[in-house]
Parts: sequence; structure tokens; C-alpha cells
Amino acid sequence: MLGTVIYGDIGPLTLYKNMNGKIVAFKKTWPKEVPSPLQLAQRQLFRDAAAAWRALTPAQKAEWESATLRASLRVHGYDLWVHHQLAHDDAAIQALQRQTETQLIPP
Repeated sequence: MLGTVIYGDIGPLTLYKNMNGKIVAFKKTWPKEVPSPLQLAQRQLFRDAAAAWRALTPAQKAEWESATLRASLRVHGYDLWVHHQLAHDDAAIQALQRQTETQLIPP
């Protein structure tokens, strides 16, 4: 059976699916103030992390996904990648590589 996946902004509502698979809807809200320079800089960091993820090869992305599964993390490989790009915690990623026998960052 085919269905429609609904999420994001639709008309005056924002929709998403929670961890239990239930669709949650709430009225879309708009910012009351313009973003600060720090907010703009933080948003750019996330955009840069997303662009770097898109630049990875499918095999590299699969390694990040594999690491999250092998470590029983409740996140996707993309989430772990973004954390790594923002936190720059190479020691944690190296420990994860050892524990999961994956190659996430070059030696």
C-alpha cells in the first residue's frame, strides 16, 4: 500500500513524526526578532556540516551509519557526523572507531 510521508511546514502548520511514529502538528510560529550575528554564525556551521556530509562518498557515509549501529547509538550516522563537525572531539571519534572497528576519520 502506498502512502504519503508528511513532515515540515504545510500551510499554517509544522508537522513531524515523533519517536513513536505518531504525527505531531503545531501552529507555525515566526521569529519575533532578527537573528543575532552569533545565531547566524551557528546556522552557518550547521550548513557547512551538511555540505561536508553531502561531499562524503557513499562508502564513507555507510561507515558512519555502521558505527552508530554497532555502538547501539540512538542516532543516525549523519547526526554523529554533525556532532563531530561541531564539537571536533577527535578522541571520542577515535574511541568509537576502536569500539566499532570502523574507519570514520583518516589516521
